Amino acid sequence: MMDAAIQSAIDDIEREHGVRVLYAAESGSRAWGFASPDSDYDVRFVYVHATGWYLQVFEQRDVIERMLPDDLDVSGWELRKALRLMTKCNLAFNEWFDSPIVYRADDAFAEQVRRLIARHFQPARALFHYLGMARNTHDEHLVDDTVRLKKLFYFLRPILACRWIERARTQPPTRFAELLAAPWVSDEERGWIAELEARKALASEGDREALPAALRPWMRRQLDHFAAVGPGLASMMDVDEAALDATLQRWVSG
Repeated sequence: MMDAAIQSAIDDIEREHGVRVLYAAESGSRAWGFASPDSDYDVRFVYVHATGWYLQVFEQRDVIERMLPDDLDVSGWELRKALRLMTKCNLAFNEWFDSPIVYRADDAFAEQVRRLIARHFQPARALFHYLGMARNTHDEHLVDDTVRLKKLFYFLRPILACRWIERARTQPPTRFAELLAAPWVSDEERGWIAELEARKALASEGDREALPAALRPWMRRQLDHFAAVGPGLASMMDVDEAALDATLQRWVSG
């Protein structure tokens, strides 16, 4: 039922705005694999206008946003904006193209973008992005005696993403299960994370539980470790402007 509502929303956006949606996928906790029963739907998409839109003197709005009933948030970026952000290693955009929940896709477009993402990935910038997410979640939600289990996973996922970047130097998988299955995650870590997952699956968004005492020093060690690792990673690289222009031109004219 929700998939039908999402498809209808995409169709309405195409018709009302005169655009073509090239790719649409779920983002956030549902894509990561640890949504609560009452989690929102966060649909993100990339679109193009007809050629004439790109020939105007003044730039126009390049974002489409729509809030719908049943906690359905639908938001998209125009392709030129999306590609510009991708060159800056925009991790939200990168994650869309590895989402396990894809609502609409031109397969050739998605594959072309994935190659561009790999070409423009910046390990240092990505690690510090995920480290910032983990640190903010820790400081704002995980210092009390009781915590929301979902917030704990909002810490664990970016920490395991940092570990992926440290070891593989590539864009981390969107799915938490893939991060957890990586060879550099210990069996002990997988064990207690699995226990937490089982408890979280039964909890609603607002439920709180006591945080295992042994987890606090582990979290602190992770934050300190990746703060030290980050500066030694590669940072900037040359932007492949020719490939970006070719991508834009292909899909606008197509």
